[in-house]
Amino acid sequence: MKILAIDTALPAVSVCVLESGAAEPIAAETIAMQRGHAEALLPLIDRVVSRVEGGFAALDRIAVTVGPGSFTGIRVGIAAARGIALAMGVPVVGVSTLAALAAPLILESTGGVVAAAVDARHDNVYIAAFVSGGRVLVAPRVAAYREAVRMLGAGPIRAAGSGAPMLAVEAWTMGASIDAVGDFISPEIAFVARLGLLADPATAPARPLYIKPPDARPQTAARIARAPTSQA
Repeated sequence: MKILAIDTALPAVSVCVLESGAAEPIAAETIAMQRGHAEALLPLIDRVVSRVEGGFAALDRIAVTVGPGSFTGIRVGIAAARGIALAMGVPVVGVSTLAALAAPLILESTGGVVAAAVDARHDNVYIAAFVSGGRVLVAPRVAAYREAVRMLGAGPIRAAGSGAPMLAVEAWTMGASIDAVGDFISPEIAFVARLGLLADPATAPARPLYIKPPDARPQTAARIARAPTSQA
């Protein structure tokens, strides 16, 4: 089975094609970026898939990160994944950004707790934690950094993701210890693909996992009142 994996949830655009059982993707590319995901994604997909024998017709499944992360990035990735899956007549599955960040550390099997932490701004963090075998210890949620440290319990604790360094600092101020390791920007796209191969399309839909509402709000201050409409 060949799977196309897409990640646009965090400050990067990543795409790969992986065949089940293979150690490395057939083709992969990642571009770090804060903005411009929508413009970069489709050309990137085209470049990666063009390096696969059979092209789009060879794909059996699509996987896409569904969040948490950037609201715009999540929508861009999911829209592309759904569109390609519909056009090719193949299933599409959603992969948690936090699970993909944690996956490399879980596979190292050194024991203890593995946390994935993504900075959610305003002193908050998107957090999830796993123990041996990938069993969920803390389900994905948003929390203040201090609260997140308390959720993780006693060590040893290793953390990946953009929120991991701050989580480690907060743990130090509380007399605890968290080792910030792994990727602090975005998931390794190959692990998005591997999790996508394991996912069940019936229980892992390509649907946004926002966790919290957007920071942006419609403007209400100094709103100009509309003139009343005349009644005929």
